[in-house]
Amino acid sequence: MNFARLWAPWRLEYVTGSAEKADPPPAPLQWHAGADANCFLCRAAAHYEPSADVDRQLMVACRSDHVVVVLNRFPYNNGHLLIAPLRHVGEPSQLTDDEHLECMKVLSRLTLVYREHMNAEGFNIGLNLGRVAGAGLPGHLHWHLVPRWGGDNNFMPVLAGTRVIPQSLEALWEFLTTVLPSEKS
Repeated sequence: MNFARLWAPWRLEYVTGSAEKADPPPAPLQWHAGADANCFLCRAAAHYEPSADVDRQLMVACRSDHVVVVLNRFPYNNGHLLIAPLRHVGEPSQLTDDEHLECMKVLSRLTLVYREHMNAEGFNIGLNLGRVAGAGLPGHLHWHLVPRWGGDNNFMPVLAGTRVIPQSLEALWEFLTTVLPSEKS
């Protein structure tokens, strides 16, 4: 039998639980009020010297007045994003009206971007509150945006317990940082 090989090297650290420590980003110029220095979303939301290198390293696709958008390093599907308020808050009731509205506007804008530029046919949008509900980072509220396409859930998850992600995180970051600035309203 002739088997094809599917390479997804970024998944190894997730599967083995031995995340390799990358070079740390430079120290932020300023943290947001209430930030947790151990929170990857707070690190992504912090203020740095302007540099695409820091955003690339932290996988920040875009940021706005109240929101940061980060690529999920362990995606469920191609294009999996995390949309989070800049502030380190863990409950929707802790959001200001402006933060809540901007999170929803960014989610809406990203669904349009994915429909228009990646031909996404549907989406899973989710918010896990608390560890027992599946929140891997319960202290910093964030929505998952997972674009979907017909047939994207093939036989691999059923037979091999494996999900194939057809695009590298680097390529997705390049795409989003090119498309999103032109999509701002």
